[in-house]
Amino acid sequence: MANQIEKFKVYVDLLDEVYKTASCTAVLDGAPELARQGVNANELIISKLDMDGLADYDPTNGYQAGDVKFTNETVKCNFDRGRKFTVDSVENAETAGLAFGKLSSEFIRTKVVPELDAFRFAKYCGISGADITSGTINDGVEAVKAISKKYDAMTNKEVPTTERYLFATPTILGLIRDLDTTKSKAILDRFAGVIEVPQSRFYTQIEQKKGTSSQNPEGGFAKGSSGKEIDFLIIHKPATIQYQKHNVSKAIAPEDNKDMDAWQFNFREVGITDAYENRAMGIAGQYHE
Repeated sequence: MANQIEKFKVYVDLLDEVYKTASCTAVLDGAPELARQGVNANELIISKLDMDGLADYDPTNGYQAGDVKFTNETVKCNFDRGRKFTVDSVENAETAGLAFGKLSSEFIRTKVVPELDAFRFAKYCGISGADITSGTINDGVEAVKAISKKYDAMTNKEVPTTERYLFATPTILGLIRDLDTTKSKAILDRFAGVIEVPQSRFYTQIEQKKGTSSQNPEGGFAKGSSGKEIDFLIIHKPATIQYQKHNVSKAIAPEDNKDMDAWQFNFREVGITDAYENRAMGIAGQYHE
């Protein structure tokens, strides 16, 4: 069975731009050079750094020896989803590529990105040591107080004030924008970025549907049975382990397709969402019951 994927490289490369534009969480992606492909397709190799703190200086013996640990750790991707798509037979690969480009970009924008964002937010809420609590926000003043309280608690835990991102629903940000004074809105200026997140992808827990012929063939995701609606999250980017790969592993021409007279594209989305054990205090937020 001939693999035609090389002919569609130009369209595959464009998928990453669609993802970056549509995703709320793409700002947290780690630098690609910091993660390498593991032995298996669903594994990544990431670097971790740890070191000892200060020690007493001895006038006689001088400095105490310290230990620096720089390790490469193999981690399994916890997001691994895929779909097979078909495009009715067309005359040539170029026309098929255009059809595939339109199909795949719309798929990324409307199906992949919302689920990926929802998956990530839910994972961050479940990180051990993260400061995620319930609460009620009725107006802009309460919204500012809730965000400020989490922000200050994070600072007291020695989390750097740089590279903190605020993710919040349109409702919460709208309440803050409606405040009369600039002083009240100043909290928003403390963040490296403020990202508006639709409530439809902002839950503490989600269910990823199997998408098989016998179980939820439409696939996708939904709020989990124990999921709560998130109001806002503050995430310090260096606390996160977040890498993603869009992979169209195979493009099969109609003449090689045994099932139908159509082009077949196998799409797979693989990635990891996690946090460093010693940086979980860099994740905080609030949800409502």
